[in-house]
Amino acid sequence: MPEGDTVWQAARRLQDALAGRMLTRSDLRVPRLATADLTGRTVLDVTPRGKHLLTRVEGGLTLHSHLRMDGSWRVYPHGQRWDGGPAHQIRAVLGNADRTAVGYRLPVLELLRTADEDRAVGHLGPDLLGPDWDPDLALANLLKDPARPLGEALLDQRNLAGIGNIFKSELCFLLGVTPWLPVGELPADRSAKLPGLARKLLEFNRERPVRNTTGRRGQDLFVYGRARRPCLRCRTPIRLADQGDGSRERPTYWCPTCQPGPAPARSSGGLPRTVR
Repeated sequence: MPEGDTVWQAARRLQDALAGRMLTRSDLRVPRLATADLTGRTVLDVTPRGKHLLTRVEGGLTLHSHLRMDGSWRVYPHGQRWDGGPAHQIRAVLGNADRTAVGYRLPVLELLRTADEDRAVGHLGPDLLGPDWDPDLALANLLKDPARPLGEALLDQRNLAGIGNIFKSELCFLLGVTPWLPVGELPADRSAKLPGLARKLLEFNRERPVRNTTGRRGQDLFVYGRARRPCLRCRTPIRLADQGDGSRERPTYWCPTCQPGPAPARSSGGLPRTVR
């Protein structure tokens, strides 16, 4: 699942393959870009912004893409067979004499003037892996709506950019609270360390092929994807329930012993739990 760390990795792969080289192939397979052709332009850089990718090319243009749940950019040496999915899932092809970058299942793909990038990413909060990272602003953004459940606030990219469903569940575990706790009720000592802990998790994982939040080999995550399995700390079965604001529900994992607080009345992975 693409989150800030994996988008950072994708940007680095694209940067290594494309930056400073002239495009000899450009194929943007979405209807509104059917006539757009970047062939002959040099790629200047590829920059991650939260979960967004900005591929800047000469002439003042930026190709903006977002991976969402299952999108990906694959890079292949010239002549190698593409294996990221069936051809009908390809949304973009950018190539030079040596490498070809292929974008699969990209739900967002648009060509902007570089001067207008804020139209795509200007709403984002401080980027956990970016040069604009500001922990004080990130925390202030989270606390603007104190009644909002912490898990929902962490996923709102307007507060801070880069956290997805996995890091949401893991961060709540490390803070020792449920994702349903109103963010304003988070104890002050834990609020103070939240931005730094979030950044530490993403920085630790941006160089890793397998995401890890525990520091242990073979036990990579504390709670995410571990419904009904024993908690690595207390052995209580991990629980699973959907969390969302009504527009989209996301599977959320937590330990009812290590993470006291409000939770859904029913969840999988344990006995029914009463809402506080």
